[in-house]
Amino acid sequence: MITMQPLPGIRIRRLRLAGIDRTYDVDFRDAQRVRPLSVVAGAFSSGKTAVLEFIAYGLGAKRHPRHPEVLRKVRSCLLEVELSGEPHVIERSVGEPSKVAYVRRGTLDNPALSNAESRPIEPAGAPDSLSSLLLGHCKLEGVQLREAPTSRESRTDPLSFRDLMALAFLPNERVADKHFLFENQFMKRHKLKQVVDVVFGVHDDRAVELGQRIRELGTRLSNAKAELAGARAFVQEQRGPIDLRDALTPQAFHFELAEIAEQLQALDHQAQAGTAFAAQLRREHQQAAQTSRRAAAVLRDCESQLARMLPLRAQYADDLLKLGMLAEARQLFDPLSVTTCPACLHRLAGPPSRTDGQCSLCHHTLPEGEEPLTLGSADSEHGTDENRLDVAAEIRSTKARLKEITTYIDELDASLTELKLHAEDAALAEQHAAAALDEATSPAVSPYLAARDSLQRRREEVLRQAQHAENAAKLNEGIAKRVATVERHEAQIAGLREELDQLGDAARDRDRVLARISGRFGELLHQWRYPKLSQPFIDSNLTPHVRGDSYQEASSGARTLLTLAWQLAVFEVAIETSAAHPGFLMIDSPQKNLGHGGTLDSTIADAVAIDDFYRHLTAWLAEQGAGAQVIVVDNSPPDLVEDCVVVRYSRSEDRPPYGLIEDEVGTEESS
Repeated sequence: MITMQPLPGIRIRRLRLAGIDRTYDVDFRDAQRVRPLSVVAGAFSSGKTAVLEFIAYGLGAKRHPRHPEVLRKVRSCLLEVELSGEPHVIERSVGEPSKVAYVRRGTLDNPALSNAESRPIEPAGAPDSLSSLLLGHCKLEGVQLREAPTSRESRTDPLSFRDLMALAFLPNERVADKHFLFENQFMKRHKLKQVVDVVFGVHDDRAVELGQRIRELGTRLSNAKAELAGARAFVQEQRGPIDLRDALTPQAFHFELAEIAEQLQALDHQAQAGTAFAAQLRREHQQAAQTSRRAAAVLRDCESQLARMLPLRAQYADDLLKLGMLAEARQLFDPLSVTTCPACLHRLAGPPSRTDGQCSLCHHTLPEGEEPLTLGSADSEHGTDENRLDVAAEIRSTKARLKEITTYIDELDASLTELKLHAEDAALAEQHAAAALDEATSPAVSPYLAARDSLQRRREEVLRQAQHAENAAKLNEGIAKRVATVERHEAQIAGLREELDQLGDAARDRDRVLARISGRFGELLHQWRYPKLSQPFIDSNLTPHVRGDSYQEASSGARTLLTLAWQLAVFEVAIETSAAHPGFLMIDSPQKNLGHGGTLDSTIADAVAIDDFYRHLTAWLAEQGAGAQVIVVDNSPPDLVEDCVVVRYSRSEDRPPYGLIEDEVGTEESS
């Protein structure tokens, strides 16, 4: 087996879907290293395709899977990747597709090595976009694609990493499709051809394009140097008690703070053990304090009751006075004497009387009876004595209540003095108990208090120094980040200038690359025992042919093999020639039309064994493709790659994991 250093580009380490109370992980590592071949296996509709789609989303795709269980359970997508061999984490929110990705150095499980950078998804050509970051690690940052390749004055669009994903992701819908190369979409087909040429460095006008990229990167380099100079000037001004160059790391101060916390805890235990002899005094003090609190509470309750009763007694006294006035008014004024007509105000000839069963004043019919006419009986037809106010009874009742309230107030007032004395005695006893406790424990506690105060002062000083160190680390991190940007741009410009110096004939170079891809295409079909194989080749438009016809004329199963061979041929040649390829390839459903999904092509399925496909992958990844990464989604991979299966979804509650969202059982997910 050939051992090689990790290739530049991108490798997928882990996918994590973070929910509210748990996460859903897929790990593509083996002993902390990226697996060359990873297989996601399992039943239909268990979430296998969603794994690849979420990886693409983490790398800048516009959309993510929107299955109901995903929207219910998942809040963010975190993708742990290697960018030129260094671990990074890319995070995007789930729900409404996010417009921003957050990128930080480090892994999912370890603390972040740097603060997360906000990188917009659009526009892809912006220097701070996620696409520019990823393309920079593929040696393609700043590439421009012409809209009309035959016109030198054509407008250009910046290359997007999404354009490059056509060579790194073969989704299920493209496998065996008659428009595998986007023949029905002119602009996408045109862009695919340009991307292939750019990846292999054989596109037309390479000198012009390289010059433009050098100028673009030169502008970015100048801006990066200006930012670096400004940051260094700012850091120079911020140097304080701790020199930023010699400052300890914040972790060192955190360790010291942890030691101080342990010493304080030990000191408290020693102080408690050293004053154990005063346990009885503590109990006496606690009892005295509790007695004092109860006495004070009773006193407050008595004072509150007295404060409420005094206004109530005054109110009853006032009511009694009003009732007395009412009784006197009835004696002074006869309410039954009516001497003036209420209508004309003339004096009546005589008082009102009952005449023929009617009132002589208003001629209203009165109830039968011999009682003399009074206002009380004339109030209504049903008038009774129930509505009359019995003033005497009310006076008696009010006097009785007033007497009860007065007696209760006198009792409260009499007990108030005693309660005050009791509360004062209890408070004094509590003070004596506290003084006795302090007198007994002060000689033993004082040394501990002095030591504790010293540790607290030391802790405050360490906290201050830790804050200085954190500020210094942040400033140094900003400097290091800008230095890395400057060095990256300088290295890119040097590489482009070297490439510019070594340019050959673009047409001949493209023919050589195409011939190599075409040859690998035929070798793959031969290894896979393609039936009646003859004349396999890829033409100048990148269209695969076999038996003298375009792939579009082949059967469904044959198209599966042809599309797989085309994708693998481009990928393998790119890796072997150190072309500007991301370095990974994702394939969804390589057995489509060969026994799983869609219509079974019996002719091809009978002749072709999927074992040959995987046997070639494992052999190539172990030799010429060492350092590359392939991720395959397959319903039922053969036993020979069982060790490469990173997860197998059962879609059965009895055999977990059920699916990608494994706690959502009985739901339909993407296959």
